[in-house]
Amino acid sequence: MAKEKKLVESITSMEEDFAQWYTDVVKKAELTDYTSVKGCMVIKPAGYAIWENIQKELDRRFKEVGVENVYLPMFIPESLLQKEKDHVEGFAPEVAWVTQGGLEPLQERMCVRPTSETLFCDFYKNDVHSYRDLPKVYNQWCSVVRWEKTTRPFLRSREFLWQEGHTAHATAEEAEERTIQMLNVYADFCEEVLAIPVIKGRKTDKEKFAGAEATYTIESLMHDGKALQSGTSHNFGDGFAKAFEIQYADKDNTLKYVHQTSWGMTTRMIGAIIMVHGDDSGLKLPPRIAPTQVMVIPIRQQQEGVLEKANEVKNALSASGLRVKLDDSEKSPGWKFSEQEMRGIPVRVELGPKDIEAGTAVIVRRDTREKITAAIDELPVKIAEVLDQIQSDMLERAREHRDAHTYTATKKEEFKKIADEKPGFIKAMWCGCQECEDAIKEEAGVTSRCMPFAQEKLADTCIWCGRPAKHLVYWGKAY
Repeated sequence: MAKEKKLVESITSMEEDFAQWYTDVVKKAELTDYTSVKGCMVIKPAGYAIWENIQKELDRRFKEVGVENVYLPMFIPESLLQKEKDHVEGFAPEVAWVTQGGLEPLQERMCVRPTSETLFCDFYKNDVHSYRDLPKVYNQWCSVVRWEKTTRPFLRSREFLWQEGHTAHATAEEAEERTIQMLNVYADFCEEVLAIPVIKGRKTDKEKFAGAEATYTIESLMHDGKALQSGTSHNFGDGFAKAFEIQYADKDNTLKYVHQTSWGMTTRMIGAIIMVHGDDSGLKLPPRIAPTQVMVIPIRQQQEGVLEKANEVKNALSASGLRVKLDDSEKSPGWKFSEQEMRGIPVRVELGPKDIEAGTAVIVRRDTREKITAAIDELPVKIAEVLDQIQSDMLERAREHRDAHTYTATKKEEFKKIADEKPGFIKAMWCGCQECEDAIKEEAGVTSRCMPFAQEKLADTCIWCGRPAKHLVYWGKAY
């Protein structure tokens, strides 16, 4: 029992030190490991399996809205990167450069892609000729490199996995429609699959993507009250097209510039799952994203017939379409329970000699630890119902937490007091002036997260300067 106790105690309480709690969970659940490459991580099988499920579910949703997958090089010549001035300036501090190939210095240095707008533009200028070639709705799954100074597993690393969509359209209206459509795909995915509620809105000009006309975002709130930008969708207008000469012959035979979009989601969503749903015992994985949804744990497995029945149960659950494992190791049941909870497996099934004799098993929910007794023959149906309920309950609890930590301010001192004392979102009016936005960041320590699509009028004047207000903004501290 001492070992079982130590497994849980080895996680720092989130109330004591949230950052250390996060690191402890990542390590103890064996999601990642450190490497000899500073700022980069090994994503271990337990962590990569979550990413595979994210990939699978997102990719399915992408294809439903007409997206096709491609793959472009990871190297970008410096001359290509320099073609879009604002874009270059935005990424310059984070770019990693290759200056030598083999034993010879390169004639032109190349960056390891921090993002692929310039490569897609270079591709599109040769691939798009006529209105008949449009739209191009492409996505690639790849890794990118950004030379971050401070790193943390999943949330910020020098190399990370993501998908990046890049599209080209004939009109500004089509590009804007696609930009919003993909943001909605992300929002639905977060809420329906990850059980993470989000705020949808537009970034301020200060916070938008370098080179974009408009950046739209989904913002989620972590357990510690900090925001996490969880997915972005950018409307580039025709700025990149003009820089790269991406033109097409329209129906009237005149040359026109395409309008482009870009959108992405990364492995930081694994960090979001941890920080929205986890507790002091470890992970809590929403059933729809969990690599293993059910762990069957035999009790007194050395007794005749117990393991056989446990295997029957596992096979029946697997045959019903559930993702199931059987823990038939020689560890004690208590250790197995702690390990199942640490890894965030949504449900465990406890099955011992007395249960088998009664024709029943015990279903234990990871999220609430509620125990439910069910007939063995009814387990596939009953567990499917329990998993659906867990998924729904986890989203609702996350929404309640977000709403309970969303505050409204109409006066400057009130705003500063909330920012100082109450972690979470702050809703407040803004004049649209970057001077105020900069001052709010400097003096209150919060940044604009987004101007929500669902605008409210909390006051007539800006929270900071008192001039006429133009937008309701969600403000907060963020990862």
